[in-house]
Amino acid sequence: MKRMKNIWTILLCITLISLLLFFPEMTHVGADIGVSLFMEALFPYLLPYLVLTTWLLKLTHSYNNAPFIVFLQTYGISAIGGYPTGAATITQLVKRNSITKQQAAYLLGICHCPSPLFLFGFVGSDLLNSTTFSWQYLILLHSFSFILLIAVYKFTTPLSKEVHKAPKDPTPFTSSIKESAPTILIVATTIIFFTTIYQVFLHSVEVVFKSIPTYLEIGIASFLEVTNGLHLLHQQLYGDMLIFLTVVFLTTQSLSIHLQVIVIARSANIAIRPYIFTRVVYSIVIPLLFFLLFL
Repeated sequence: MKRMKNIWTILLCITLISLLLFFPEMTHVGADIGVSLFMEALFPYLLPYLVLTTWLLKLTHSYNNAPFIVFLQTYGISAIGGYPTGAATITQLVKRNSITKQQAAYLLGICHCPSPLFLFGFVGSDLLNSTTFSWQYLILLHSFSFILLIAVYKFTTPLSKEVHKAPKDPTPFTSSIKESAPTILIVATTIIFFTTIYQVFLHSVEVVFKSIPTYLEIGIASFLEVTNGLHLLHQQLYGDMLIFLTVVFLTTQSLSIHLQVIVIARSANIAIRPYIFTRVVYSIVIPLLFFLLFL
């Protein structure tokens, strides 16, 4: 099984490299779009927010922090900052022995929220011209997340009292800048990569088949990079179907976002399966509850 997986991965890499070589102009266009998307939509607030939240965690470091207060602090930071801020925060907590790796594995899936700036700005104002949807989605998402947060706190093994926590950082601000840089690089790389792949793949399909169904174009875009998928979705649909699929896209997110979380979590050797399980639960429950309550 592992050998077959490696073979398929190698074939995928060869295929993608070939497409990039066959369509260099589209590769350049895709990379430009990815850079613009990152610089205009994410970088202006993600970088300062990551530095400030990392700095805050270091300043509030305490040997006597109550475990549930740490949970609430982590969720609050991720809820405001949006993904992948939660993953970066959880990784820092594991490295300083404030939470266990078991707790971190489930928190990765729970502390994984779209930023309010993204929901109210891009989705609410720019795409829907109304923030009612944003309020409904945020209230539903955070209510469900808070229930899961309590469950994880109650049913996971707490941090052993014998574990020695890392001492306070003597230069918290400087080290916060240093620790935030890799996360920014990961986010930029994944967005640019998947935007480029999307543009090249779409162009290659159009060359072969002349045209592709709109729903397939939207599906591919949302699978690779959710922001682009949402933009295309709101150009084609309207009414309750548009709202429902917006909820689905926001909850399932995209491959680029999940890879950002996985790469960040792997730096602290956090298990990924609980994260995948948790996100599958969200992808089923949140759209279903939204449909029943608001549509």
